[in-house]
Amino acid sequence: MAFRELKKKILALLQADDPRTAMEKIAAMPPRQAVNPLFGLLYHGDMRVRWQAVTALGVVVARLADRDPESARVIMRRLMWNLNDESGGIGWGSPEAMGEIMARSEHMAVEYSRILISYLDPHGNYLEHPGLQTGALWAVARLAQTRPALTRDAVPFLADHLVAPRPQLRALAALAAAAMATSELRTQLKALRTDGGTITLYWNGRFEQMSISAIAVAALAAIDS
Repeated sequence: MAFRELKKKILALLQADDPRTAMEKIAAMPPRQAVNPLFGLLYHGDMRVRWQAVTALGVVVARLADRDPESARVIMRRLMWNLNDESGGIGWGSPEAMGEIMARSEHMAVEYSRILISYLDPHGNYLEHPGLQTGALWAVARLAQTRPALTRDAVPFLADHLVAPRPQLRALAALAAAAMATSELRTQLKALRTDGGTITLYWNGRFEQMSISAIAVAALAAIDS
């Protein structure tokens, strides 16, 4: 199938009202053919399409990693290159795609989790752009959902984000803390129990409106349990 035709087909699937069927059909495509259109859709004007593309890349690359790890590594390196200043672009969606892939592929998570966390580290590969920093934090929270042990090194950076001025950063840091259930962040999370911020996030495959105080309470409950 020609690239343009394949991209139109994938776009139509991502715009449909049945995400589960869309992911099943995209997963059935040859992974190497599906990847390039999905990369392009990370920049789509519709936020829903962009996030569905993140999920689809996770599905496709995790499947590829099981059969052809080196090809999956090439894709991970491409995402990392997109976040490099020398790439000439901004790298929208790249941190999120990395996090989604690693959440679904233990192989990729073991190899690349430290690099992902380094994007939050002011002394590492810190992403200066606020949008990319938000994406990196979302990616760490997503990875923490399935492989919390691999995100332990992010705890000091989560502490900083739990007191950030931007409510989206506080919410994402609290989601990561909830998944990690780390007692080291208890003090910051207690302070968020009275946070009045409410944000909309793409989480668990859908857009959800979340209260920061409710996330903090859930995180504290996870720690206590």
